[in-house]
This record gives sequence, structure tokens and C-alpha cells, in this order.
Amino acid sequence: MKTKKAKTVFCGIAILLLLAAAGCKGKAEITSLSQLSESEFAVPSGTAADKLVLSKFPKAKFQYFNSVLDAALAVKTGKADVAAYDEPILKNIAAKNSGLVVLPEMITVDNYAVAVGIDNKELKTAIDGVLAELKASGAYDSMMLRWFPKSGAPANMPDLPLTGEAGVLRLGTAAITEPFSFMDASRKVVGFDIELAQHVARKLGKKLEIVNMDFGAMIPALISGKVDMIAACITVTEERAQKVLFSEPYYTGGIAALVREPKQK
Repeated sequence: MKTKKAKTVFCGIAILLLLAAAGCKGKAEITSLSQLSESEFAVPSGTAADKLVLSKFPKAKFQYFNSVLDAALAVKTGKADVAAYDEPILKNIAAKNSGLVVLPEMITVDNYAVAVGIDNKELKTAIDGVLAELKASGAYDSMMLRWFPKSGAPANMPDLPLTGEAGVLRLGTAAITEPFSFMDASRKVVGFDIELAQHVARKLGKKLEIVNMDFGAMIPALISGKVDMIAACITVTEERAQKVLFSEPYYTGGIAALVREPKQK
């Protein structure tokens, strides 16, 4: 009986050790995409992030959240191994939340651009021209530093005077894609895409009218003529390019991985 009891205790300890090892393994520091093949991913509901992750990691598991901020919190508290979403948005979250980092390797690589009506080549040309001018003058680099800081929140929106002598330019956007388009403390829609649209409006001599809407409503609004252009961290895809006309890309990003920051050794 004594031997049997000893064996039982030994087996119990062995099981506890295995469980502890499994727990430690689940909380192992992640420094590379190669460690994510069977990880627990946190993703916002209603996005294509899970499908894009599965294209690279077929054995990945998922937890779904109402927002990317909730997904990031799940990673920070250890409820999930990694959050997958658009790289610039995850970088913005990491810059404002200690203990989180974005892995340098990308899960997918995509371009972001402004979209106009499929036949509105004149507006596309104007947007492309403004982008070229901003890059040539160095203003584009200043915008990148302002809206994509390495730490802390984006800077304040600059005030660009618009005359409106040539009418109104209507911009459709989804103000939930910080730092591209979001609401500041005064509930004003600001961001990289908004500043870019202001430069386009000034070039055309128009006043900018911002129409905030759900992300999924932007392309239908553009097609129906409710707005003249749309911008909110919009990925250029072949499917979308059949419905709208894209400007030249202004940012190369894609789906990235947000993980807990490794401890300093």
C-alpha cells in the first residue's frame, strides 16, 4: 500500500509538472513569427485578419473581440498569445501601451491608398500629384513623424486654411483607424488620411467636408456618389479595384503581430 501510495503521489507531481510546463510554454516570450504556428490569436470580429493569419498559419486558433483595443488587452493580460491586425494601427497601440511590441516580420504585406469613383481619373490624378509634391518637399516625412511616433500619441492636427472657392470635396472615412482617421479629445475627426485630404482640397481650391461612417459603408457610399473620395487605412485589393479607382499607395503596411514585450535580460 505504501508503494502504491508513493506511486500515486509521484504521478500526481508529474502531472502538475507537465501542466506547469505547458503553462510556461503558453507564456513563452515571442520574438519571431516562426513561433506562432499554433498560437492563440486575438482578432477583432468582422475583419479579414483571421483569414489572412490562416493563410500563413493553418493551425492557428482564434479569440474574437469587439475591437482591436480589446484584442490588444487580451495579449497584455496573457489571455492570448498574439493579436493580428493592420500593422500601423498595432504600432500606434504599442507606442501608447508599455509592455507590448509589434514583431518586425509581417504576416502579410499590403499597400494603403485613397479611393475615388471608378471613372474619376481627374481626382485620382490630383491626389497622386499632391502625394508627389508632399514627398518632394519633405512634408510627407513630417506627416509620418507626426502621426506615427515611436512612442506616445500622435501630435495635434495642423490647421490648413481652405478657401472653398471651387466648391466642396466630400471625404468618406471611418474614424476608428488611428492614426489614419480617428476622433481627438474634442471629437474632431483627425489623422494622417484627414491631413492628406486637406492638402488635396487645398490643391483643388475646395473646402473639405468629412463624412464619418462605418468602415464597410465607405465603398458603397463612394459608388453611390454620396462622397467624392474615401480614406481610412484602406488596403488595395484586386476585388476592390474592380469597384473603385485607387490613388498611388501612400503607405505600405499589412497584417502584423502584436505580442508581449520580452523581458530585458
